[in-house]
Amino acid sequence: MADIQSLTLTETMQALERKEFSEGELNLTYQKRIAKLNDKLNVYLDIQVTKTGIPAAIKDLISTKGIRTSAGSKIIENYKPPYNATVINKLIANGVSLIGKTNQDEFAMGSSGENSAYRVTKNPWDLTKVPGGSSSGSAAAVAADMCVFSLGTDTGGSIRQPASLCGVVGLKPSYGRVSRYGAIAMSSSLDQIGPITKSVEDAAKVLEWISGPDGYDSNCSNFKFQNNTPAARTNFKFQIDLKGLKVGIPKEYFGKGIDPGVEQVIKKAIKKLEELGAEIVEISLPHSEYALAVYYIIMPSEVSSNLARFDGIRYGLTRDKFGSEPKRRIMLGTYALSSGYYEAYFKKAAQVRTLIIQDFQKAFGKVDVIVGPVSPTVAWDLGKKTDDPLSMYLSDIYTVPASLAGLCGLSVPCGFSEGLPVGLHILGKQFDEATVFKVGYAYEQATQWHLKKPEIARSLEEGDNV
Repeated sequence: MADIQSLTLTETMQALERKEFSEGELNLTYQKRIAKLNDKLNVYLDIQVTKTGIPAAIKDLISTKGIRTSAGSKIIENYKPPYNATVINKLIANGVSLIGKTNQDEFAMGSSGENSAYRVTKNPWDLTKVPGGSSSGSAAAVAADMCVFSLGTDTGGSIRQPASLCGVVGLKPSYGRVSRYGAIAMSSSLDQIGPITKSVEDAAKVLEWISGPDGYDSNCSNFKFQNNTPAARTNFKFQIDLKGLKVGIPKEYFGKGIDPGVEQVIKKAIKKLEELGAEIVEISLPHSEYALAVYYIIMPSEVSSNLARFDGIRYGLTRDKFGSEPKRRIMLGTYALSSGYYEAYFKKAAQVRTLIIQDFQKAFGKVDVIVGPVSPTVAWDLGKKTDDPLSMYLSDIYTVPASLAGLCGLSVPCGFSEGLPVGLHILGKQFDEATVFKVGYAYEQATQWHLKKPEIARSLEEGDNV
């Protein structure tokens, strides 16, 4: 049997059923690994001693009863929620234990993990590189085998992008698939909670656990994702070919801005989908070039509204505790919503958002899924973009359009460029996660990329210069 910590969620559950090890041994294995690696990687902000259950890591943005939930910020650094987020209660009901709260960009604002008010998470593949963000610790924890799986949040790419940069699987569910109750709000028309896992099958299992209504989030669908549907059973049990499936490739996603090495890896992955029987169809998403501009008007506007509660009155003195990125977004949003500018900025952005949604609707009239890169580059050097916010924002250029449209999106490991992981982005229609999983699983089973592991533990044990 493989090392306990390297097992996927599915393999872990099967091994527990066969009594190959106990839940106590499972939790102790992960706690020892966390003790060994956390000081080097800065994955966890808070570590819990667990003895039973399947150990999962939870982004610090998600409320956990009696366990510190700081959103990566000094403003609420000592806040211990009196309740669990809906997703936490659902995980506990399925035998999951919370092994720790993971580091993140402050209030989920960032694409690199460097905006945490505490410390910077490092990429397990190369400690000089960023892990991506804002779910930096959640992605790094899975990549370094410091949990069985994790939860992150995705507003404009904050699950998919770090999953790509860390070489793991990351799912942004459709908007409304998972209750946001208990997740500290950033941008309410965009935020979603989702899983980061070691395999596509694991992502489907976790989505089944956490999806469905709770009576608290009015935008949450009444339809729970069922992993035992015929489509899901086809994904994971019987066939891995994609005959009859149409895969759309947006011509706008392969041009100026994408790193040549990343483009080559993605095109090889598309070729593999074709070998598996999929029909490759070139499509156009003509308004995608405006998506980033639209996002950075709508998102900061909602941020300025959601973070207005930290006014120095209700939560004590907060004015001097915001980091530079939250301050920047609050000011941008307040300006876009201000008298005389609302129609020129926010209203116009909302109108263009509708055009982006219509682009996707037209495309999905021709194809079953849309495929492309998650990120235009692999993980970059720590500190490289911290003084250049615009360059940092451009790292979300491929993930933001789907967020604006409320679609589901999956990042699956598909190769390496410059020795660092690259993720394949698979987009589906709203609430059609089953088809996205089908494509992701077929690709995963036909390749070996998801089995590649960073050598971080061995390197640290042997004292290598990493």
